[in-house]
Amino acid sequence: MLLKVHLHFPDCASLKAKRSELNPVKAWLRQRLSAAVAEVGHQDSWQRSTLAVALSGDSPARCDQGADAIDRFLEERFPYGVRTERVVTSWNDLQSMG
Repeated sequence: MLLKVHLHFPDCASLKAKRSELNPVKAWLRQRLSAAVAEVGHQDSWQRSTLAVALSGDSPARCDQGADAIDRFLEERFPYGVRTERVVTSWNDLQSMG
């Protein structure tokens, strides 16, 4: 499962402040869910970030559980500034794209 996570940091006035809020989020995703995470947008913006998050699992239901956990965590941490998009794909889907 792939997620695109859009975050808003309304109180940040510098890249350093944004990083201090963003780095613990990325660490949580990696450590708790073994997710692959990368900031893919708004790297130079103080108040916005877009993350790409990849989850894998033995079933679509397991991936949905992980994505639901991500949604809950982010909504608690960013009650007014998070939006996620989900894409479920399989290895076969990826192979047919190439």
